[in-house]
Amino acid sequence: MASGNTNLETATALDTAALVRSGQISAVEACEAAIERIEAKNGPLNAVVVKDYDRARAAAKAVDESRTADDARPILGVPMTVKEANDVAGLPTTWGFEMFANFQPQEDSPPIARLKAAGAVILGKTNVPVALADWQSVNPVYGRTVNPYDHSRTPGGSSGGSAAALASGMVPLELGSDIGGSIRFPSDFCGVWGHKPTYGIVPLKGHNVPGTDGVDVPLAVVGPMARSAADLKAALEVVAGSLNTGWKLDLPAARHSALKAFRVLVLSADDMPPVDDEVAAPIETLAGALEKLGATVIRKVHGLPDFASVHEDYLRLLNTAIMRGTPDARPIDAHTYMNLLDAQLNLQRQWANFFRDIDLVLSPAFSTAAFPHTDEPDWSKRSVIVNGQAVPYATQLMWAGLATFPGLPSTAVPLARTSEGLPTGMQVVGNLYEDRTTLAFAELLQAEGLSA
Repeated sequence: MASGNTNLETATALDTAALVRSGQISAVEACEAAIERIEAKNGPLNAVVVKDYDRARAAAKAVDESRTADDARPILGVPMTVKEANDVAGLPTTWGFEMFANFQPQEDSPPIARLKAAGAVILGKTNVPVALADWQSVNPVYGRTVNPYDHSRTPGGSSGGSAAALASGMVPLELGSDIGGSIRFPSDFCGVWGHKPTYGIVPLKGHNVPGTDGVDVPLAVVGPMARSAADLKAALEVVAGSLNTGWKLDLPAARHSALKAFRVLVLSADDMPPVDDEVAAPIETLAGALEKLGATVIRKVHGLPDFASVHEDYLRLLNTAIMRGTPDARPIDAHTYMNLLDAQLNLQRQWANFFRDIDLVLSPAFSTAAFPHTDEPDWSKRSVIVNGQAVPYATQLMWAGLATFPGLPSTAVPLARTSEGLPTGMQVVGNLYEDRTTLAFAELLQAEGLSA
């Protein structure tokens, strides 16, 4: 539900749509206000790197001319930006590569087309790292995006521009993507909400390396980012669904409608990366609050996957997906690939069995808050500082793979601020196709004041 906020800088997407629907403001007014915010805030942040104001104004005018009092379009007149990797007809899609600086697709990706049909007004695109392959957002085409809370630190990646645009109040809604934490990590670093959908429920067409088209990339998803959990749910309902006429997506309803009914596991596993105290403490505080509300909170449980082994499988499939077509790629053979798919299926079955007795898993999204920018190109030479100790950078892929390798839904929830004022949060992982359960839980946390 929308909160009824009429301040457009802090209003949610649903707030904004309600204002436009009721005629309290026009879509053109909402659009112009967002443009003003981008022009006022974007300079030092460099989050919005492609601007499409003229077409946005025309789209907003068309919304106003077609609006009715009972207009069913869920995000009517909502000004938003989208991650640069999502195709928007007539705008560049570069993925941060200089060689694609002038590439402009002539067709909207299906999620973009669905957002427009639902009433959204696309103002432009937000920054990414080269090849969408880092937890920073810097590239030779557009430069570096910084964290709104501390310009010396990353906003995350690869949907870093998306998170920075949301956190700074430029827009209320964004469309990101995730294969290695690229929605969840930036959401975590910038204190916003993000949802990595179940694999396959949102079309990936139009989210390809520029100039390519083919089968869906294993593990990769496109999903919403926002400043409220309710907006995530509304946006997912818009962008999810099959492109085929022969079958229809039918996600199950949320398991529960009250926090006290949830059974949650607070993940603690010896083979997961160490977690900074300032990240772990807010999750434990939340667990205590949930217990007081009557929820079942579990901290140790039998039957969890062997995360170290699972991680190796995830890395092999991830590297296969992201290295395809690169000059120095070393492809695995077809049978090895099929063995990885078997491992993925077995893991899904293991999680499905686990989720019979547990509703959700709560875990860190990343071991630390946003880290300082680094120009070191070699990941093996990078580290993050956890409780004063250096931890290898790539270990953080384990938090991403927790949900990504089995294709599970995961919602990023902001929880607190560190002693330095940086956002921290968690991810809420559910069973396959139970996106509405993770989103409902997130929405209930926000309604109860248990999120940041």
